[in-house]
Amino acid sequence: MEKKILTQAGLEKLESELNELKITRRKEVAQKIKEAREQGDLSENAEYDAAKEEQRYIEARIAELEGILKNAAVVDTEEIDENAVNVGHTVRVKNETRKIEQSFTIVGSSEANSLNGYISNESPIGRVLLGRKVGDKVTVDAPIGEIKLKILEILKS
Repeated sequence: MEKKILTQAGLEKLESELNELKITRRKEVAQKIKEAREQGDLSENAEYDAAKEEQRYIEARIAELEGILKNAAVVDTEEIDENAVNVGHTVRVKNETRKIEQSFTIVGSSEANSLNGYISNESPIGRVLLGRKVGDKVTVDAPIGEIKLKILEILKS
């Protein structure tokens, strides 16, 4: 399995979620299943079915998180070049195609959330920005079409 790149903050968030699922959520769903069983006939018990479905989701998410964490490579932001875009940096760019300024935080694919400005290092924009410096102009072939960006600022996240 390939290494999953994570920032320190991303690692901590995933570890916290894993702990929550293992310690709290497992117990909660086990209690729901127990209570549903006590109601009698399981063949027509919607609460039992819902609790079992929730249990399957929790166990699948635990397995997914354990796999990510087992193969995690944490970016040490102290050792990366602050003058070039890297995972863990926030990049302020001028979108010359749309004539607006935007900011992106480059993170590993497990942490990406484009609606909140966190883009994966594997995304079209993330890949093109990696290693670039302030003042560089890049062209991104994105699903929505060609985007021209100029890097204005690189910040350590």
